[in-house]
Amino acid sequence: MVPEARRSEAQLLQRRYATAEAVARIALELAHEVKNPLAALRGTAQWMAERQTHAAIEEGCARLLAEFDRIRERIDAFLQLAPRAALSMESVNIHALIHDVCRPVPEGVELRLVLDPSLPELSAHGARLRQALENLWRNALEAHARTIEIETRVAQGGTLPGHKGPVLQICFRSDGDPIPEAIRPQLFDPFVTGKDGGSGLGLAIVQRVLQEHGGHIRLADDRHHTRFILHLPIRRTHNPERCA
Repeated sequence: MVPEARRSEAQLLQRRYATAEAVARIALELAHEVKNPLAALRGTAQWMAERQTHAAIEEGCARLLAEFDRIRERIDAFLQLAPRAALSMESVNIHALIHDVCRPVPEGVELRLVLDPSLPELSAHGARLRQALENLWRNALEAHARTIEIETRVAQGGTLPGHKGPVLQICFRSDGDPIPEAIRPQLFDPFVTGKDGGSGLGLAIVQRVLQEHGGHIRLADDRHHTRFILHLPIRRTHNPERCA
């Protein structure tokens, strides 16, 4: 009993250390992300003060607004990772959401949709699911994918811990730049990215959205493609409509 208690205590401490480390890393990254734009804002203000011409003021104001927008976008992305109160659920047609997110399809990109017509509408938070799908779609395009395939299917119970009912699986496959092997184990952690200039928040937000809905996301083994599989519990709504 004593060794077991010590093992449990050690595991608890390890989780606490990991949480503290993650919080510290987020704080450091946030400070870095805000510090650089603030330095640019100060430099622009000083440049405007030294010149004091109408053209300089116009150009300086444009720079200031761009930097303010950059700070706001970064903070908004961080807030997507914050814990939320219970989500307000609604009846969501996931197929309509997929069509919405993927339109218009950029020139030179082939979109293949394999959608299960038997899938019922879900009880979910539509805006949050849209955010997750948009992040995956954007990631594929930024990885220079030429072919993107999205498939939905219904799996029977047992694929999600604590959920015995049917599960929605969304397979998101693309042929863009491969994900580096070195970052795969931490791919869904905040600030992990294989792209130059990437924030490393997109997939972390996708994982957060899935967790809010009692689901999860994983990167599947695929030698020739990048393939994400999303798992969502199917909780029936009062609306009997199908997502045809």
